[in-house]
This record gives sequence, C-alpha cells and structure tokens, in this order.
Amino acid sequence: MDLSRRKFMGASTAAVLAAGSFSQGKVLGANETLRICVMGINGRGRSHIDGFQSAKGAEVVALCDADARILSRGAGQFEKQYGKAPKTFVDIREALADPDIDAISIATPNHWHTLAAIWAMEAGKDVYVEKPGTYNIHEGQQLIAAADKYDKIVQHGTQRRSDMRWARDIELIQNGSIIGDMYMGRGLCYKNGNRGSIGKHEDEEAPKGLDWRLWQGPASEQNYNKGYHPYTWHWFWHYGCGEVGNQGIHQLDVAVWGMNRGFPVEVYSAGGRYTYDDMAETPNTNNITYTYEDGTMMVFEVRNRFTNHEDGVGVGNLFYANEGYYVEGKGFFDKQMKHIPVDDKEYPIAKEESCWQNFVNSVKSRDKSSIRGTAQDAHYSSGHAHLANASYRLGTSLKFDPKTEKFVGNDEANKMLTRDYHPGFEVKTIA
Repeated sequence: MDLSRRKFMGASTAAVLAAGSFSQGKVLGANETLRICVMGINGRGRSHIDGFQSAKGAEVVALCDADARILSRGAGQFEKQYGKAPKTFVDIREALADPDIDAISIATPNHWHTLAAIWAMEAGKDVYVEKPGTYNIHEGQQLIAAADKYDKIVQHGTQRRSDMRWARDIELIQNGSIIGDMYMGRGLCYKNGNRGSIGKHEDEEAPKGLDWRLWQGPASEQNYNKGYHPYTWHWFWHYGCGEVGNQGIHQLDVAVWGMNRGFPVEVYSAGGRYTYDDMAETPNTNNITYTYEDGTMMVFEVRNRFTNHEDGVGVGNLFYANEGYYVEGKGFFDKQMKHIPVDDKEYPIAKEESCWQNFVNSVKSRDKSSIRGTAQDAHYSSGHAHLANASYRLGTSLKFDPKTEKFVGNDEANKMLTRDYHPGFEVKTIA
C-alpha cells in the first residue's frame, strides 16, 4: 500500500471509529469458531498465534503489524505451519473494519495496548491484551470504562491467573487457613545478568517497510532509533514501563492478586542502571515498597544483574503471615520454617484451562466472572508498576489516594497519570 493510500485508509477508518458505525459484534454459539486477529507479531505475538490456534473453538484469521517486513515474514511462517494464508493488515483500523474478525489479540509495545483495546471494543470486538494492559493510570480507568460501556470481554495477558494451583494457593493465602493473617507480599524479578547493555545509537531514518508514525501511535513523535525497535523500547519511558512493567508485571500481578487490597496509599521506588553505561532510561536494579491503608505492605524487587536467588526463587513470589509463610514452587511453611503439606483432596485444584482457552470460553459464554485477568485486574497490577515508576523518576516517596486514584500533594506526579497523546491516537475519557 503506497503512502497516500495508507493515509487515506487510516483517515477513513478513523472517521468510521469516531462515528461509532462499526458493527457491534455478534454473540457466538458454542459450536461457532472465534475468529481472531493478532496485532503485533514479532515477539510475544507468536505465542498468541500458537496459543489461539491450539485452543478449541478458535482460529487466527488475520495478522497485523506496523512493520511490513515482520508482517510478510510472519504470514509466510503462518501459512507454512498451518496450511492457510492469513489476512494481513499494517493498520489495525483496517482490521477493525473487517466484519469477519470477532476478536483482537494485542501483543504490541506497551504504549499501544489500551488504545488498541478500546478501538477494538468500539468496533464490536472482544479483546485479549498483553501485559501491562495499560501505559498509565488514566488508561486503566478507560479500559475498565470501555469494557463496561461496550459490554465486551477483556482478558489481561498475565497468564498465572490461569494456573489453577496458584488460584488454589492464593485463596488459602487470603483466607488464612494455613498460615494465618497475611501482612506482606513479595515479588521477585531477578533476570540474573541476561539484561545486558543495549549500547548507544544515533537517530536515523526508519527502515523501509516500517511505518514509524503508526508504530509510535499514541506516543508523540520521536525520530527513529534502533535502540527502540524492535524489542528494547521496554527500557525507554516514551514507549515502555521498564522491567517492573515487562517480566516483572507477571510477578507484580500475583503479588497484587494475593494481597487483594487494591491500590496502596504510599509507594517508594529506588534503584538505578548499574554496571554499564548505555542509552536506556529505566533501572536494571529496583527496590519498591508499597504500603496499604490497613498497614500491610508489599515489596517488589528487580535485579537484572548478577544476583543470588531468595530461598530458591529468582522470578516468583513469596507471602508472609503471622503463622508462617509461602514460597512459590515450595508451598507453605510454619514459624519454624517447617514445610506444611496441603492435601489436594481437602483443598482441590480446579481443572486446568490455558489462558487462551479461557478467553475463548469467556467470549462464547459472555460470562465475565469466568475471566482470569479482567480489565480491573489489569488496572490494579499495571497501575502498581506505574506508581512505582513515578516514584523512581521523581526520586521521592509518593502518597496516593486509592479512592480518587491521584497522588496527594504532588502536581508533577499527577502529570504522570496520563500523557500527551499524538493527534488521532488519543485515549480519551469514556463517558
């Protein structure tokens, strides 16, 4: 598609979105196939493709990526693996205009997640959106509002919510039946040295085939730099949320899930980018403390340089209570650090169902209570990352009001609750 036609198509589909004249979707029967478009196919998107292709009652029928080179290669791989050529789209707005697509699975960089999800819901599509589901607190609020307004299924890509042993153990942690009253949760993200320097690079022209403006989407215009694309955008505030919002969001989500206290009243994050000098902005070492209204606390640690594990846990979670503690992969322990066996017959573990299958089943049943990782869950877990990043960037402890979802007494921090969106790509407040 030449540039002039692409601009025309982008403008026309945007106008359709603004007018709200997309089909509002249909309710699928139990035996009908859920037809999915995967948006962003270079990294995690490949897992989305394989996951949904393996799920019963679903089929990936389309691929979307702002990089035509990646899109062409991915479509070829798809056809070779599955024996059928998918539809391809550079611009997600064209995919949303396709009535043969029922749902969008979003695996783009973070800054696109919420806008793509909201556009999809406006277009009558259900949404599976990768972690973190939002780029800031404002986006989390609008993700929830859109799911309610358009009555759509939204599932957040924190897959541990679909781990039934975790679900069982989280319930036991929360109800205190094994180790008593919980007072602290802890999440660990120790990548142990495999997040090395990304070097330093000068700005340059975007590669042919990459629609750089479209790739940036909601983010304001910046020159192309190979330090941003295709993966290391994670380490720049303009597009990503650092390690706490990358790998860390999985463990942060479990910690938030286990604590079950919503947003904290105070957050403090300290750290730095240690052992090398490169162009990235986010910390490779980070210690975050959250305090909740009832006085309980949560600690989250990022150690991306060489480090020990904590009781065998490097990437995982621990919980502490007045009668013992819990270690991921090992289970429950009493005050004397003696293991407490849990009888699976007394405390049964539900039947396993992959995150992909859970999404498909939830879309077909329209039962929002069955979703493992809702828009609200996405807001809380992603929001914890955003609060920590605000504290880190400002270099100070921040007080937060969970009721208003605003920082207390800090105007600079409150500016970080949203962003200046590029015209035509705004995440607007949903009435």
